[in-house]
Amino acid sequence: MTNSELPGWLIPPPEGFYAEDLDHLPDLPPHTELIDGSLVLASPQKDFHTLMLYLLENGLRRAVPADLRVRREMSVILGPRQRPEPDVIVFHARALRGPDATAYQAEDLVLAVEVVAPESEERDRKRKPLLYAEAGIPHFWLVESSEGRAAVNVYELDPTTHSYVLSGSQQGRVRLTVPFDIDIDLTEIDRL
Repeated sequence: MTNSELPGWLIPPPEGFYAEDLDHLPDLPPHTELIDGSLVLASPQKDFHTLMLYLLENGLRRAVPADLRVRREMSVILGPRQRPEPDVIVFHARALRGPDATAYQAEDLVLAVEVVAPESEERDRKRKPLLYAEAGIPHFWLVESSEGRAAVNVYELDPTTHSYVLSGSQQGRVRLTVPFDIDIDLTEIDRL
């Protein structure tokens, strides 16, 4: 492959990319994120990751009140050079932008969920939670796998420090009353 055959986005501009660029770069691979102005390409996911996304998406969809919606793998604009793609989001229905929407705004979100994957472990555990908290997303879940079992670490935003505080870890079953009543049986993953 010659340089003229390479996609233009492979070489970033000197100032890096901006959130709106993701909608205009031709032939960008699916699930490309923008973190600190740099493109982050997604790797193939392990079965645990895919099954957990399905389980959480369906469980949250059953639980959300009428004024909220759930989306899977939809990007969120956190700032001019930040457009990550949380694994699952819960957002206000008033923010619906129609079938051609490619992203939601941080202020639309109630919850962002990341399922830790080996290739994105550092971003999922450290960088993304920091970005979500700075953007004011009130709730964050970090889902970890230990020997094929899920642990959902539940965080709430501390408005004073603009950082997340661990409010608990759920294993086997997610039972919460905030941000709304939630009851998800994590052991269902064994039947999927």
